[in-house]
Amino acid sequence: MMIEIKEIFAKKILTEASGYLDVGYTHSLNAYSGCAFACSYCYVREMPIQKFRDVPWGQWVDIKLNAADNYRNEMQKLRKKKKPVRLFMSSATDPYQPLEQKAGITRAILEAMLEQPPDMVQIQTRSPWVTRDIDILQQLQNKCEVLISMTIETDRDEVRRLFAPYAPGIKQRIEALKKLHEAGITTQASISPVLPFTPDFPQSLIGAADYIWIDTLIIGDGSMGRRSARLGMPGRFAEHGFEKWYEPNLHLKVEKYFEKWYPSDRVRVSRDEALSK
Repeated sequence: MMIEIKEIFAKKILTEASGYLDVGYTHSLNAYSGCAFACSYCYVREMPIQKFRDVPWGQWVDIKLNAADNYRNEMQKLRKKKKPVRLFMSSATDPYQPLEQKAGITRAILEAMLEQPPDMVQIQTRSPWVTRDIDILQQLQNKCEVLISMTIETDRDEVRRLFAPYAPGIKQRIEALKKLHEAGITTQASISPVLPFTPDFPQSLIGAADYIWIDTLIIGDGSMGRRSARLGMPGRFAEHGFEKWYEPNLHLKVEKYFEKWYPSDRVRVSRDEALSK
């Protein structure tokens, strides 16, 4: 798949948290715009950042060349206000998508964080490439709270290929999460969105994930399932015989199942959960 790549200078790198991020985080941080993983269920497809582009989601990426400098400048201003800074990285892209291997924007931001650490940073990715930065992450964990959350929506790679054929394989993601865990970095497996999985899924994450995060296409798309519906996800699930995996209260069943292997305080559910009960 051809990717349209642009190098840009962004006005800002930190965006005040809103929506599902406004509990627990103060800002989101996106090192790139666009995402080459092109997951078919991604809610960003239904957001303005994509709606006003002529190129389909997954076929364009903007590289924010000045991201690290912006971070330094914006953090200086925030620290003068003496307010906590809790970052979610990233909400509308993947900080470790393929381009990061050459562009190094995410690594440059992490290096800037060593100089001016936030109070907390969660790095959300589905890429094993995050292990490249274990050295920086270990240092950063001595300065602030760090959580590496790996998206592992299923343990069935054939299911992953139906919905996210350009994303890294499941086995590689679990191995990467385990490597981070063994390096002493706090880890989370993000079952987001929940896709059909085998009964052995929770056990495969033991020794790799400190926490489990559960999200679905209904409670986690920012509009209680309306974005996912517009993306045709109910039909995609039905096409493959996965109807039972699209139930409104699926997150409750998955939570109960994972609690057979993980303590309940280690199993977290999307904050929108309460709205669907």
